[in-house]
Amino acid sequence: MEQSLTAWLLPALALLTGIAIGFLVARLLPNAAPGRTQRQLDDLQERFNSYQSEVVTHFNTTASLVKRLTQSYQDVQEHLSEGADRLALDEITRQRLLAALHSDDSHNGPRERLTPPANNEMPKDYAPKPADATGTLDESFGLKGKKF
Repeated sequence: MEQSLTAWLLPALALLTGIAIGFLVARLLPNAAPGRTQRQLDDLQERFNSYQSEVVTHFNTTASLVKRLTQSYQDVQEHLSEGADRLALDEITRQRLLAALHSDDSHNGPRERLTPPANNEMPKDYAPKPADATGTLDESFGLKGKKF
């Protein structure tokens, strides 16, 4: 009976010792990995927040610049209109200058429709040739004189 007790006791103690060692190793070693992973996650979050901030700043600046550009364009248009009114010698010249100035504005509006082509034939991917001429895939194409 002593032998059977020893035969069961040693493996049981070895199993408990292995579980205890495994538990300690599992508790001590992974603490380093989650800390490093958490630092990496925090770093990525910080970089992402910084990137989002840069994007917002970029688009705010772009919107501001476009607004200033539009205002500058309107100021130039107004200046040209005032110059045409003030500097044109007669009414006909003034009207022509103002019409030329405002003709640029009409390009932004609706455009005239293009007329469709009279021929509805699909474009060809080859050059047409006379019926009696040889094509480029013919054996004698490009050869002059007799055949060998």
